[in-house]
Amino acid sequence: MTIFCIIPAYNESKNIAQTVTSVLSYVDKVIIVDDCSQDKTIEEVGKINNEKIKILRHPINLGQGAALQTGNNYALRNGADIIVHFDADGQFLAEEISQVIEPIKNGEADIVFGSRFLNIKSDIPAFKKNIIMPLAKLFNFIFFGIKTSDPQSGFRAMTKEVAEKIKIENNRMAHCTEILAKAHKYKFRIKEVPITVLYKEFGQKFSGGFRIIKDLFFRKISG
Repeated sequence: MTIFCIIPAYNESKNIAQTVTSVLSYVDKVIIVDDCSQDKTIEEVGKINNEKIKILRHPINLGQGAALQTGNNYALRNGADIIVHFDADGQFLAEEISQVIEPIKNGEADIVFGSRFLNIKSDIPAFKKNIIMPLAKLFNFIFFGIKTSDPQSGFRAMTKEVAEKIKIENNRMAHCTEILAKAHKYKFRIKEVPITVLYKEFGQKFSGGFRIIKDLFFRKISG
């Protein structure tokens, strides 16, 4: 099976090289989708000089959801069997890619979501753990009937058939819920596996949570 890893990036010059380098051993191709970064993200990726790496660029900033769809489109056109979504900021562990894709390789699942809540490895900030995530879980259940341990995981893997069927229409933070909802709608086999998440920066811990709630709300009322 040919495994593509999609890494959306926006102003990640401090983390991108280490993140990309870390995943190279676990996948066949790494697709960096630069979402019109204003820093040296692309230059840092260029220094790695590995034939597994492909850089795609948005001429304007569209959001993480849009970047993932751009990456999915490229992967599907170029022979991907399994597509992994992986964040650029270094919060995920590359060695856990193997356990995320394992249920797909074993024929047990069509799409796999990493979960911070299936073990105690992740030091989840209290605000996100006790307020943001319960609200997101409640939103998902009320509006979509979805029950998962982690409602906003950005670390996931899917078969090419899933990627062909699920088109990400929400450009920003609510794409996580959109992917979950469509996976349920199309009755794909879904599995969660435990992952580790490393929280590094204040902004990631707090402001990101407010953006999730805002995007979920406006995604719903806009249809």
